[in-house]
Parts: sequence; C-alpha cells; structure tokens
Amino acid sequence: MSKLETNQVDPATGTTLTLGTSGDTIAIPSGVTIANSGTSTGFGGVNTPAWSVSISANQSISASAYTKVQFDREEVDTDNAFDNSSNYRFTVPSGKGGKYFVASSLRNTSSNDFDAFYLNIKKNGSDYVFSSVRNEFRETVVTSCLINLSAGDYLEVFAYNGDSGSIDLSGSSDKPSGTHFSGYRIIE
Repeated sequence: MSKLETNQVDPATGTTLTLGTSGDTIAIPSGVTIANSGTSTGFGGVNTPAWSVSISANQSISASAYTKVQFDREEVDTDNAFDNSSNYRFTVPSGKGGKYFVASSLRNTSSNDFDAFYLNIKKNGSDYVFSSVRNEFRETVVTSCLINLSAGDYLEVFAYNGDSGSIDLSGSSDKPSGTHFSGYRIIE
C-alpha cells in the first residue's frame, strides 16, 4: 500500500470527487475527526417508519372489558404501516426492524368517578406495557416505552374501563384528540 500526502484533493473535471469503487471500504482510523463545513447527504438515518394517529369521534368503552381503540385518523404515517380502517394497528414493514419509541394517551370524557382506567399497548396480541389511573373522572392515562420490533410485528392499543357503566374516549372530527398513538424507529 502506498501513502499519499496532500492538503487538498479536487476533481479533475466536473464537481464530483469519487473515492473508491463499488465494494471498496474506506477506513477512517480511530482518533480521526471528520470536519464538515458544507452540506452532507447520505449519512446517518431517518426516524422512519413513524406514525401519529388519533380517533375522529368519541369511542365508547364498555364496563369491565378491554376494548381495542379504533385509531381511524392518521396525522403521520410515513411508510403506510398503520391500518386505520380495520385492524387499527401499526405493523413493522419489511426491513424496518429495530428499536422503536412508542407512546399513547387515552382521554376519558366521563363525568363520573370510575374504579380503574387502563391503557394497554400490546405487541403481537400480548400485553407489553400498560398504565392506569384510579378513582378519577375526565382523566387522561398516558404511557410510553422503548420496544424491540422485527418485520411483521404489530402494536395495538386497548382501553380497560373498570367502571360499572360505559365511558367514552375523547375524539375530535377536526383536530387530534386527547386519544392518540404514535411512534418512530430510533436511528442506531
């Protein structure tokens, strides 16, 4: 291997300088700093897939039962990975596995006290994380987590109403409501 020492390398023609060819590896040794004063492209990653969904109208939650929240309004769905019309779930697209940050909130519009109100995020149909509030009214329950997901894994949100009568989750026809579900893949 030969060593080239110079202070500047410019392309002979045009505006693109190419280092190596397809299949080559360009090694940058430990301790070397790359300083960028221009525009950089093609480095790092993006936090996608990403989604943010809500419900467009109040949803009734029966007493003493878990009910899937029907997130039917998409504010963000970068990879068309959220089903907002039948299964109401996020499914990891092919090649998009990794660590995800996920958050959800459920807003209860009931004006009466209730015994328990749970928010449960399920992974592939099994409980993953939940949060709860008790003995309150018109309360919002919130949870978030980091979760490892593989292609084909899916996430759903369920609400549990421990009251003796039904309650309503807050929805809005013209803007995101207090009931929402969102997440994104973390760049590693």
